[in-house]
Amino acid sequence: MGKEFWNGAEAAHRRVMMKAAGYSDLDIRKKPHIGVPNSYMAGSPGSAHLRQIAEAVKEGIWAAGGVPVEFGIPATCGNVANGAEELKFEQVGRDIVAMSIEFVSKVHNFDGLAMIASCDNIIAGCYLAAMRLDIPSTLITGGSMQPGQHCGKTVVEADLDAARFSGASEEELMEMEDNVCPSFGACPSMGTANTMQMLGEVLNLVLPGTSTIPATDNAKLRKAREAGMYAVELAKKKRKPSEIITKEVLLNSIMFDMAVAGSTNAVLHLLSYAYELGIKITLEDFERYAKDIKCINAVVPSGPYTVVDFHYAGGVPNVMKMLESKLYTDAPSIYGCTWKEVLSKVKAQENKVIQSLEKPLFDQPGLKIMRGNLSPNGAIVRPTAVYEEVMYLKGKAKVFENDREAFNAIQRGDIVPGDIMVIRYEGCKGAPGMKELMLSIDALIGKGLHKSVGLISDARFSGFNFGAIVGHVSPEAYDGGNIALVQNGDEIIMDIRNGELTLNVSDEELAERRKAWVCPPLKEEKGCLNIYAKMCRPAEEGGAMQPWPLDARY
Repeated sequence: MGKEFWNGAEAAHRRVMMKAAGYSDLDIRKKPHIGVPNSYMAGSPGSAHLRQIAEAVKEGIWAAGGVPVEFGIPATCGNVANGAEELKFEQVGRDIVAMSIEFVSKVHNFDGLAMIASCDNIIAGCYLAAMRLDIPSTLITGGSMQPGQHCGKTVVEADLDAARFSGASEEELMEMEDNVCPSFGACPSMGTANTMQMLGEVLNLVLPGTSTIPATDNAKLRKAREAGMYAVELAKKKRKPSEIITKEVLLNSIMFDMAVAGSTNAVLHLLSYAYELGIKITLEDFERYAKDIKCINAVVPSGPYTVVDFHYAGGVPNVMKMLESKLYTDAPSIYGCTWKEVLSKVKAQENKVIQSLEKPLFDQPGLKIMRGNLSPNGAIVRPTAVYEEVMYLKGKAKVFENDREAFNAIQRGDIVPGDIMVIRYEGCKGAPGMKELMLSIDALIGKGLHKSVGLISDARFSGFNFGAIVGHVSPEAYDGGNIALVQNGDEIIMDIRNGELTLNVSDEELAERRKAWVCPPLKEEKGCLNIYAKMCRPAEEGGAMQPWPLDARY
């Protein structure tokens, strides 16, 4: 621990600052200092309740003989930016969150971290920070939201978006608004927030069985207190992320993500974690496990159930137990023992929400990598959220330079069954920030075109989205990928079942088009988006601001 940092005459100027903040001399000199990054933010149900959770975490730290030092970190609600250009800040936010935790933790020399977060790229950024700092770390999630009840049906936020584009009146929408999000917590679909909460358990950063406790369940506070206590134990034992997040742990995370049909954004995050740790993980690893791991999880949009149902159906430990024969069970757990020992205490519960590998809910994996001349470096699709009618499409391209332009075309009626939309210059550098195409996807659903139209992009999608939508196309348009050369009327084949994405244009013709192609200027001339565009890795390497070599050490 860093006791020497706080002791001796040379540390007087440090101690006085802590004393002035209310800490005693004994606390400062003798106890492990635990940073408590809190992503509380009043404007989002996913984070507006985190102050209470933070108090429980700090109580646990004090009880275990540690000194909690709470500080704020950036937090947003991506759904607030849905449909707006500002949505492209969300991916960049992951790196900003990681840097904010890195900055404070380095200056204050914490012995460990007990992070608190719930949503999307915020929780993803917390994991990234833990790996970068490589100090003993745990994370306490805000849990999932209760689903809403409207007109006798269970509803989630994505249903409101669909109603909006289906022509519902403002009065009807207002009635839904009052019912669709009835509690604090992350939206209870298999979106990015809940995907990343769950993955925290597999990544050995969240205590097993706790990530999906609903925000309304008081077990959340009890387990938050226990997690605070355990953060002190981790610090005392100096159990670092680099020791317990091995390559086998990352591969287990990929298998888990396949089994639960997690958000496609998880691919970006897992790749960036591998890069941070200096571990070689590529899209080929995702392809390999996609052939072997089928989806066994029936949470929206892959099924009718919510994450609340998932939790009470056994949660992450139950899925891991179902996967036990495939997992690297000798991999370490957060407790220091192996995952084999952790799973020995878990009883498999096959039920309506979580099935077994022998009886999967789908004959497809939860995620699939798409290859072809349109995406030679890879693209991502979630097959379990694709209707059978559009598992294979051969159609004419309709090309758009951004999400808004494509949305306007849908609203005008320019998109018809059989079309394949191509939305480009919305990738890591092109947006910049790799925008989520919420506008276009929601409009397709609202117009009833999600069972007859395909969409391909170098952008990404929300975990709420469904349909024949292929994202993360790489190389992206801004880097001169073939997606930049597609023209209206070109024939495209989307074969999702076989993972093929082909532009039926000859190599000779593409070479001629490339001669005429000119890279556009960056859309952002200053600020964090400009920095991100100049510093980020490509999507197939995680899309994070990590310009250092893969094997970099700190």
